Amino acid sequence: MTQEVLAEKSRLAADTIRRLEHGSFSPSLDTLRKACNGLGIRISTLFESFEIGERDVGRELVDALSGLTERELAIVAGIVRTLRDFRGGEDG
Repeated sequence: MTQEVLAEKSRLAADTIRRLEHGSFSPSLDTLRKACNGLGIRISTLFESFEIGERDVGRELVDALSGLTERELAIVAGIVRTLRDFRGGEDG
């Protein structure tokens, strides 16, 4: 995702996104919340990842799923089942 796309999704200025990426200022919690909204993650996921020093992909997945409709969740579940079945065929 480009800085401009994230800025649009976050409702922040592109310059703010650039400054966040470079660590050139200390953002407010509101700015971090907006950036997280643009990324589709909860702010707690951001802080936890920072604390442990690596991404928690499982938590990011839960965050992404939390905003989906029932229909979208059903589609994702079908994709996951297909992936699991595909992997099962490779392992066997």
